[in-house]
Amino acid sequence: MQASAIRRALPKFLFPNGVPAGAAADFQVNNLPYGIFRPSGGNARIGVALGDKVLDLRALSQKGLLPSTCGLSEQTLNGFMGSGSQSWQEVRHELQKVLLCDEHERNLSNRCALGDVIHEQGSVDMLLPAKIGDYTDFFASREHAENCGKMFRPNAEPLQPNWLHLPVGYHGRASTVVVSGTDVRRPCGQVVANDRPTEPIFGPEPRLDIELEMACFVGPGNELGKPIKLADAEEHLFGVVLLNDWSARGIQRWEYVPLGPFLGKNFASTISPWVVPFAALEPFRTATPSQDVPQPLPYLRQSPCSMQAFDIQLEVDLKTPDMAAPETIARSNLKYMYWSLAQQLAHHTVNGCRMNPGDLFGTGTISGPEPGQLGSLLELTWSGKNDILLEGGRVKRKFLEDGDTVTIRGFCEAPDGSRVGFGESKGSILPAIQH
Repeated sequence: MQASAIRRALPKFLFPNGVPAGAAADFQVNNLPYGIFRPSGGNARIGVALGDKVLDLRALSQKGLLPSTCGLSEQTLNGFMGSGSQSWQEVRHELQKVLLCDEHERNLSNRCALGDVIHEQGSVDMLLPAKIGDYTDFFASREHAENCGKMFRPNAEPLQPNWLHLPVGYHGRASTVVVSGTDVRRPCGQVVANDRPTEPIFGPEPRLDIELEMACFVGPGNELGKPIKLADAEEHLFGVVLLNDWSARGIQRWEYVPLGPFLGKNFASTISPWVVPFAALEPFRTATPSQDVPQPLPYLRQSPCSMQAFDIQLEVDLKTPDMAAPETIARSNLKYMYWSLAQQLAHHTVNGCRMNPGDLFGTGTISGPEPGQLGSLLELTWSGKNDILLEGGRVKRKFLEDGDTVTIRGFCEAPDGSRVGFGESKGSILPAIQH
């Protein structure tokens, strides 16, 4: 089938009644997020989500509709991520040209020939978008950092002296980053009781928590020893996913002094399968928070009227085994972040740290200024002092119990109703393996 014939047939084949619009459609032509899918009986390949369909980019490339030299035939996104912004722009332009073609001619033979290009999302397996070489998690929400300080250091300043000068982060575990839909096993480890704060016991984590985050995939990396400047940082950022950084608060409490998070954080981190490119987020840029007092050092200092934040609405749903349906327990927004994604990358590399295509870094818990905008159960229950009430108070939670399911969703929405969605990051809690 000729490329021109596919251009005529594809939009009508995908959506006989027109391309989806409105709040119900996460994946419209203005989004085009990338992911790795595996059709039944097939191998992993790169796809793009559109409505409830998946477009096979390898097949489109082989048919001459997309470039063939930027990694679209690989089984992960690493090659395409590393190909750079010019390739990303070219592929996106060609995809939109195909999908927005205003020619309406098609016939049955054309429809049949498109079978190897289009798949139903419900019929494929979604895999991790990339081979993640390294994973870093930041602590970049001021509200979250202040809340933690108030809980754990009630007689001191909520923020540590360094917090307003740099994006605090730690090195996570790439091997335990999993794709949405993967069950999460309750971890075991050392924990202490309030009445015996120096005598640990071993057992299942009693205070299993979530962290409402987003994460960014790195595109082209940098040479070892050569920092990425803040002004250039977005050229090295490929796209964004939802992230639930599951947290074992009991284990974390005992281990984090003096070197920070370890076993309390490295047992599972769940990301959404579709990577939304920054080109889709351009209409939703917004001003970053003021960083005037204190002013960051020059390598982190934003230019005046910086628009490096993004208005991405986030929601957390919780469903327990005895609930009929999930309920939303928190709503937040990426725009509340104090340190931008660009600043996080600039700080990460200022010492010459090398980044590679497919590396991932998380934002840290995203909490807002209002009570319903808190991104962890730790904050929502104020370290377990209060209950989260579900189904009118019939079901209560302080932390997660076995069988609970957590779903994080995210979307941008413009006044005209146009929408860019991220899908979901979802996981259910399995009982601990007894030792």
